[in-house]
Amino acid sequence: MSDNFKLENYKFFSHKECEFFPCHECENPDEFNCLFCYCPLYALGNRCGGNFKIMENGIKDCSECIFPHRKESYEKIVERWPEIAALNKR
Repeated sequence: MSDNFKLENYKFFSHKECEFFPCHECENPDEFNCLFCYCPLYALGNRCGGNFKIMENGIKDCSECIFPHRKESYEKIVERWPEIAALNKR
């Protein structure tokens, strides 16, 4: 394998046969990434960096957030794994 070889295909998965596809409104469904169907950043609460609201009952509402569903968000999410893993140490 050459030094210039770069894997990229694992960063995107689109499940167009899913009953909920796309689960959020988006401009281009062909670019909708289902890899993080359940956002791993949800557990970070108000530190997730996404477009969320806290409802009156205290539940976090991410229905208007498409951050984990953008192709370019993969690296940003993976960079935050240490923060997510740290939640398990408590």
